[in-house]
Amino acid sequence: MPIRIALGEDSLIVREGVRQLLAVDPAVEIVAAVSDAGSLREACETLQPDVVLTDIRMPPTNTDEGIRLAGELRDSHPAIGVVVLSQFADPLYALSLLDRGSDGRAYLLKERVHNRAELMAAIRAVAEGGSMIDPKIVEALVAARSRAERSPLNDLTARELEVLSEIAQGKSNTAIAGSLFLTKRAVEKHINSIFLKLGLADAEDVSKRVKAALMFLSDAEGVAHAAPSAPR
Repeated sequence: MPIRIALGEDSLIVREGVRQLLAVDPAVEIVAAVSDAGSLREACETLQPDVVLTDIRMPPTNTDEGIRLAGELRDSHPAIGVVVLSQFADPLYALSLLDRGSDGRAYLLKERVHNRAELMAAIRAVAEGGSMIDPKIVEALVAARSRAERSPLNDLTARELEVLSEIAQGKSNTAIAGSLFLTKRAVEKHINSIFLKLGLADAEDVSKRVKAALMFLSDAEGVAHAAPSAPR
């Protein structure tokens, strides 16, 4: 029995290219080839494919439709495997895809699509309940984790990170106190601790806030998402 595939890709050229690439392989059957998330969702309901091959960004919002559909299928059709194709080597997309487990999920960059052997390997993997992640994404995840481990933000407490996030938004101490339901004195204590841990104790007052905010904006995402225990 061939692996039955529903394909979702808003680019006609890419969609037809993938369809033709797979059409010559007797091991698979394209049961649907659609251009938007709604049509792909409907195809999953009516045709019950073995595997969904989907772009990350599709109409209606062109944001993360493919990732969200993969999450929905975990509940509605757990037996359907999902291969996400993306032009974005962003590890956060991969982490979102694998948030509830890696079984039956694959993430490939679109530059791999022309290689039918790699694409078929991903399709077979998810059809059998396995997984596959593009090597470039793995490299990006390792690099993000390495940056996070070296970041001084690791020394901050959860509350201090909240305060620093408020500083990065340009809020005053009074505004931070109101936002986090703290006294102004408590905010000042947290800020002094933050400056000390970030090595900014000797900087000028204005410079401290700017430098701390820049450190947060450049490092916080990696710290939040590269740690093994960080949910996505």
